[in-house]
Amino acid sequence: MTGVDLHATSYPIYQTENNATELYPANFDLEAFSPSVFSARRMPDRIHYRIVRCNTCQLVRSDPVADPGTVADLYHQSTFDYSQEVENLARTYGAYLGRLDRYSAAKGSLLEIGCGNGFFLMQARAQGYREVRGIEPSRSAVDLAPTVIRDRIVCAMMGPGLFPNETFDAICLFQVLDHIFDPAALVKTCFDILKPGGFILCLNHDVDALSARLMKERSPIIDIEHTYLYSPDTIRRLFTRFGFQVKEAGGVKNRYSLSYLTRLMPLPAALKKIALATLGFTYLGRLPLRVPLGNLYMIAQKPF
Repeated sequence: MTGVDLHATSYPIYQTENNATELYPANFDLEAFSPSVFSARRMPDRIHYRIVRCNTCQLVRSDPVADPGTVADLYHQSTFDYSQEVENLARTYGAYLGRLDRYSAAKGSLLEIGCGNGFFLMQARAQGYREVRGIEPSRSAVDLAPTVIRDRIVCAMMGPGLFPNETFDAICLFQVLDHIFDPAALVKTCFDILKPGGFILCLNHDVDALSARLMKERSPIIDIEHTYLYSPDTIRRLFTRFGFQVKEAGGVKNRYSLSYLTRLMPLPAALKKIALATLGFTYLGRLPLRVPLGNLYMIAQKPF
């Protein structure tokens, strides 16, 4: 890649301009724009764009960022490299999907945006959703989907026109909203394709979590893949702006293996390599732990 065009990001909550404070200067070079860097759940490498915080709504975002076409191509070429965590992720995401039962959510049709190899779609079917669909930009991930679910996944970036309006009873986004170049357009599209009374479930990083506030620029969420970073307050404001009624928003308890948690720790590279190699030879590396890892969830409903 000889060059990358950078584009300013927008203010999706309040339409203000030139009203942000820089938190961290950019530290990337052109080598950051490769499919391996844009593959999900890679080892944290502390590479990021310029990070700013809106002075009005406090939303944190990268600005400027690579153009959407470049990023879409990188995600299309990215690899599915977290198969060892699929069981833990399915349990975490499934637990939060179960919260929709509190609101007597219909279990007709469900869409997951950024569905990987479809592991959560299988979880949704197990919870009684009759029709499941997925959107996933990574060809590698789609190719690894079980045959019973693969033809229900569209290999693409989410955008308007892929599905008719009022198609789905539920839409899920797990660790996706942080990556979106234009979250306002995505939220509007989700509102349009949900049936009246339908629900949206998001789970993503919490920029106001204790871990993020303590680690600051060293936090793994300060990453070149992340365009926007939300707090429970800013994610509420984004969805209410487009007509959703937010039902719940709060902290998440994630289930991960000890090896994966070790990968996220801000340890010196040599020490981390030794620790991961040691854990890889023992059961301890696969030991599942349920921890508050600095994520948030939100459940919102489209009014009838």
